[in-house]
Amino acid sequence: MSMQSVSPATHILTRPRPGALAHIPGDEGWPIVGRTFEVLANPRGQVEKMAAAYGLVYRSKVLGETSISVLGPEANELVLFDQTKLFSSTHGWGTILDRLFPRGLMLLDFDEHRLHRRALSVAFKAGPMRSYMAALDDGIGRRVAQWRKQPGPMLFYPAMKQLTLDLAAVSFLGTDIGAEADEITRAFVDMVAASVAPIRTPIPGTAMARGVAGRKRIVAYFSQQIPIRRAQAGDDLFSQLCRATHEDGALLSTQDIVDHMSFLMMAAHDTLTSSLTSLVGELAAHPEWQAKLRDEVNALGLDPHAPMPFEKLDDMPLTEMAFKEAMRKKPPVPSIPRRATRDFTFRGYDIPAGTMVSINPLFSHHMPSVWPDPDAFDPLRFTDAATRARHRFAWVPFGGGAHMCLGLHFAYMQVKCFMRHVAQNIEVSLPLGYTPDWQMWPIPKPKDGLRVMVKAV
Repeated sequence: MSMQSVSPATHILTRPRPGALAHIPGDEGWPIVGRTFEVLANPRGQVEKMAAAYGLVYRSKVLGETSISVLGPEANELVLFDQTKLFSSTHGWGTILDRLFPRGLMLLDFDEHRLHRRALSVAFKAGPMRSYMAALDDGIGRRVAQWRKQPGPMLFYPAMKQLTLDLAAVSFLGTDIGAEADEITRAFVDMVAASVAPIRTPIPGTAMARGVAGRKRIVAYFSQQIPIRRAQAGDDLFSQLCRATHEDGALLSTQDIVDHMSFLMMAAHDTLTSSLTSLVGELAAHPEWQAKLRDEVNALGLDPHAPMPFEKLDDMPLTEMAFKEAMRKKPPVPSIPRRATRDFTFRGYDIPAGTMVSINPLFSHHMPSVWPDPDAFDPLRFTDAATRARHRFAWVPFGGGAHMCLGLHFAYMQVKCFMRHVAQNIEVSLPLGYTPDWQMWPIPKPKDGLRVMVKAV
């Protein structure tokens, strides 16, 4: 990969002139809509078809814009590692998320992103994480105990979505949010639904209108609460951010806290719901791995009614490998957009500044040359030896580089707490003859909610 310039990156808002990408092989599909409907219907099949026809760099048109897809581990490294500030996340994600989740950490670029990430990182250090874990473990334990008392058929995805939303509210906002809890969580649900709605204008009665109203409610709630939280010594993430400071000692602004909290709440519950549902679906389909994780949990020697010790998290390597394999098969963010800030060349193709460029974890995670028998569920792909033998950007469910997910350790902690309680209380299986059908974009979820059978153990 070579670049025409290595000067400091600037934000480029102007799209390339018409025809500027015509030298790159591809197929833009229908006028106006391009290949949008094909991508929505079958994202993996569509990218694999295009890659087979045109190679690992191709031109397409999705969501109204001609863009370039760059595929594979080397492309992932180019876009995510990005030490030369060649790709803007702000102008990649902005058209999708700006109205509802403006200036969330994922939407910031370069030095500004670094400063905000450093300020936010205080909320994910060991002390606060221990506090979050206590609340998470208690909430998960009580909910799984309810599932144990109601054996039989269950729609897992909606149950998991409600649980992760409740857990995010408790660990992020604190246990004392009171009567406003339902209203706040409803506002978040409406914002998330609107972020992927096909109608992007807040016309009355649409999902976008409900999302904009939810955003207004969230802004009002957080703005009112910030001075209160600063005067208290709460351990929840919201209180941590209210006391967080920049390098010069200045507190984060009210608007910064509102924007970061909105985005973190969305990211913490929606992507984790997807990944935990994927994991449970795989374990239900592969009882031998469910048994291995149960044996791992039983070997911890924990009282089923006692809290999960923070120190025991590192003693669950098989659980972590199974979770990684579930995210390989169904990455929570199947494609990642960026916009080029300067002209650059990749794999022999000159790509102009302003071009929308996307990588595709869903494709990378299923490349047979990297992942033999890619549709099989095999957590042993993530032993230390197997991981060292692969390209470090072959597996990117949490992104990478400067934008590596800030909450990845929070996610692992929640997954291990969850699997500890599941293993000690219930067994899940798929109904006879049932194969779940998944919608893979924008965030993977089972189309029918994932039907499982629950049995107490």
